[in-house]
Amino acid sequence: MGGGSGVQRLIDSETVDWFPHISPDGSLATYLRFPPGTVGHPADLPVEIVAVAVQDWTATLHSWSLFGGQGTLNVNSWSPDSARFAYVAYPVGRPADPSRG
Repeated sequence: MGGGSGVQRLIDSETVDWFPHISPDGSLATYLRFPPGTVGHPADLPVEIVAVAVQDWTATLHSWSLFGGQGTLNVNSWSPDSARFAYVAYPVGRPADPSRG
């Protein structure tokens, strides 16, 4: 399916929810929840990572609040056994150190 045909909204919320990252076994998904009114997927915001069972997108299994945004869930980062996933949280209150590349 190309050109956006077959697109289906998975949840209805006031937040700005970015595309799901499906676990390798197809049973779980994570997605990034931005504050209402967010345009695009910017950096440096309080966000939530939400975990759901693919059978019911509306039932949150767990959520993690953190400071992040662009890059927090940039690629599908599930472990091969679907038991864990990786994400990136931004440091709060520490200026970036360009010497640490």
